[in-house]
Amino acid sequence: MSYLEDMGPGTGSLPPRAFFTSDAASLPLDGTWDFRLDEGDWGTITVPGHWQLQGHGSPAYTNVRYPFPVEPPFVPSENPAGDYRLTFDLPENWPDEPAVLRFDGIDSCGLVRLNDVELGVTRGSRLPSEFEVGHLLRPSGNVLTVRVHQWSAGSYLEDQDMWWMSGIFRSVMLLSRPRGGVADYEIHATYDHVLGSGTVSVQGGMLSVPELEVRDLLPGQSVSLPVEPWSAESPRLYDGVVSTAAERVPVRIGFRTVAISDGVLTVNGARVVFRGVNRHEHHPRFGRAVPREVALQDVLLMKRHNVNAVRTSHYPPDPYFLSLCDEYGLWVIDECDLETHGFGELGWAGNPSDDPRWAESYVDRMRRMVERDKNHPSIVLWSLGNESHTGRNLAAMASWTRDRDPSRPVHYEGDSDCEYVDVYSRMYASHEEVDEIGRERTHGLPFVLCEFAHAMGNGPGGMLEYRELFEEHPTVQGGFIWEWIDHGLERDGHFAYGGDFGEPLHDGNFVIDGLVFPDRTPSPGLVEFAKVFEPVRITGTGTGIRIETRYDHVGLDHLRFDWVLEDEGAEVATGTLVVPPAGHHDLPLPDLPAVSGEAWLTVRASLASPARWADAGHVVAWGQLQVSEARPTSLRATERVRPGLSLGPGRFDPATGLLTRLGDLAVDGPRLDLWRAPTDNDRGSEHPDDRAWRDAGLHRLQHRVITVDAQENALVVRTRVAPPAWGFGMFADYRWTAGGDRLRLQVDVTPDGEWPCTLPRLGLRMALPEADVVEWFGAGPGEAYADSRQAARIGRFSSTVDALQTPYVFPQENGNRADARWLEIGGVRVEGEPVFDFTARRWTSEDLDAARHTHELIPRDRVYLNLDLAQHGLGTASCGPGVLPQHRLHARKASFVVDLSIRN
Repeated sequence: MSYLEDMGPGTGSLPPRAFFTSDAASLPLDGTWDFRLDEGDWGTITVPGHWQLQGHGSPAYTNVRYPFPVEPPFVPSENPAGDYRLTFDLPENWPDEPAVLRFDGIDSCGLVRLNDVELGVTRGSRLPSEFEVGHLLRPSGNVLTVRVHQWSAGSYLEDQDMWWMSGIFRSVMLLSRPRGGVADYEIHATYDHVLGSGTVSVQGGMLSVPELEVRDLLPGQSVSLPVEPWSAESPRLYDGVVSTAAERVPVRIGFRTVAISDGVLTVNGARVVFRGVNRHEHHPRFGRAVPREVALQDVLLMKRHNVNAVRTSHYPPDPYFLSLCDEYGLWVIDECDLETHGFGELGWAGNPSDDPRWAESYVDRMRRMVERDKNHPSIVLWSLGNESHTGRNLAAMASWTRDRDPSRPVHYEGDSDCEYVDVYSRMYASHEEVDEIGRERTHGLPFVLCEFAHAMGNGPGGMLEYRELFEEHPTVQGGFIWEWIDHGLERDGHFAYGGDFGEPLHDGNFVIDGLVFPDRTPSPGLVEFAKVFEPVRITGTGTGIRIETRYDHVGLDHLRFDWVLEDEGAEVATGTLVVPPAGHHDLPLPDLPAVSGEAWLTVRASLASPARWADAGHVVAWGQLQVSEARPTSLRATERVRPGLSLGPGRFDPATGLLTRLGDLAVDGPRLDLWRAPTDNDRGSEHPDDRAWRDAGLHRLQHRVITVDAQENALVVRTRVAPPAWGFGMFADYRWTAGGDRLRLQVDVTPDGEWPCTLPRLGLRMALPEADVVEWFGAGPGEAYADSRQAARIGRFSSTVDALQTPYVFPQENGNRADARWLEIGGVRVEGEPVFDFTARRWTSEDLDAARHTHELIPRDRVYLNLDLAQHGLGTASCGPGVLPQHRLHARKASFVVDLSIRN
């Protein structure tokens, strides 16, 4: 059997060990290598990297289905092979010692040779392989070759919902391994929260920690002493050295103890709640070859948006990322490089997870991860992999892991009966299911949503309701949003997704499902996450301010609490609250000056001093209290309807009753609008809202004018709005009155017949001449929807029309601003009675619906303004529960009022 079809681990490599650097000699081999694909002409390529992103072949995306026939362990005969070649010299001072050649990642299988001697074969794309090469090295002219195959038997274990891309995509290093050096090391550093002391021991060398006055602690010995514990909230690390007579290894030690007590997962004796994300490694130009500065950017973005945990979906990340988690403070579920999801399409027939021929490979993958990453305090759970069903091989992985490292619980979502795991884990369980699990304490284990709130496109909706369940039930310990980043690839000025490279089998934009866009710009979903999961809760009590801490391990003494009072959005007073450092607190309102209009008190909790991840003043939480109501407004209908169908500043079409001019501005509408460009979540689930809406014809509504009645002081237009082919519809009555320079529109809608579905939106659409600047008083500054609006605060905001748009990679409904009291755009002022939602864009909802990429949206010569009473919620039905009942929009009798006027 060819090595490509070998179901076992790789061959020729050394036993796995911890990843570390030392004072021993090393030679990085990253850079420009010679390369050819399928024995074509030689050129060059950058290592680390993928050949598909460097002009050789094309990437392909599937979520579940294998892009080749499923007949394990066989792979297609058409199997691209890339030959890598590097000629290198040793530095002049290179020691005459054993040496190791280390590959941190080769996708999917590599045959390695040095100086014409075969070293072995790598398997496990996201795992390291090391080969002994000291006896083969020459002072100069060393020739290293690697033949990398796109497909191998290992590909059946690597079906991880991402781009299929090949090559040497992580670093390559030549390491001197001095005789008598540190072959491997392991540090155990636990924390006793009762005594406030830490205990540390070491294997593999002597340990010194100068700050703790620990010097030359021998292997197998331990010492206990007072320490500051490590946690994601306070990631205290102690610098030390593991040494032998021949080598010194710098180490960073965090003292912490992970335990499960009465079904609750604790760290250092305190319950933890994961406010987490799933993180694939992705870069829009480099794929999974993520530069270090970008990995740091991820961590900083996470910390600044109140993310406290990462699941490394669905493979161990580059080791540098874990060192960042140690340093900056993130809980980590470290996940093995394993997924066989495509066998689910076959009813799991032939799945390797229960096939003994694959047993060694399964355990080998787990062993290599655990040994590589065992010294990271940030890792609190080991995960066996993802979506590989269940079977004896997974149980064997769990057994080996528990024996090797009893200090960390074992996680795997696929063990639904919890036969060999320590944590009960689910994906996309509904709010109702999570509530039931919490009440019944299912399996008696901690419960974690390893994936929830699918962040595809506009959304996710419903995060607040999940958070409430995490706080209500002690054993429900949070979850991990799917996922961190959109996997878009740069192409021709836009971001590409599945199918854009001509793949015959693909899953479209299902790979575009992150809280940050491909260029790592935060999406509104990440801003909403930061607000929903903020670690301090600031609310009003009716007579004062309530401050509640949601931190697990630290108090409030690192924060300052500032307040600002705004009257109609204008700042009138500021101050600082004195908040005790521990516990929950009810505080009196500060002394506030008199106000004349609608006033809001905003309290912000910000960093009192700089942290490693943000400057002083960074806001981690905020809350608002309404101090006074808006002044009542009224409009007296003093203007009469004039000949030519004019009323106040408005002129109307006599046949349709539509407003055609407002002052000197030519306008179209407004008239009833029920349609929105469906979101990814609207298109999701077995019974998607999008399909129901289109089946009902809501995307092609027709407006029939029943009467245009010019009364003395009012223009009343009665219409019926309905889709073709169906009998149901909506009566829409428009009543126009005017007083001075203001035009008032009251719209009354009444459903007619039995409506078969929810409504996308309920509001008005009109078109204005070209406009740029938009100002409003209401919720902002970002977009908000019924079930995703916690991040919107009440204030006065300004934007451009273009900046109001959210550039979702797959165009869809976006940019809604909620609860506007008034809006000024293009010389028009709109006032609500009391509030309205609005969107303003240079293309229609139909344009947005038709586009598949952002560059397909071509601005028109008008600005299309929606003024809405309501929109349907977002939900997470792209993969998970749909819109909760309280956020669904149904056809119902409704009335709303807006005033229109001209502003110079």
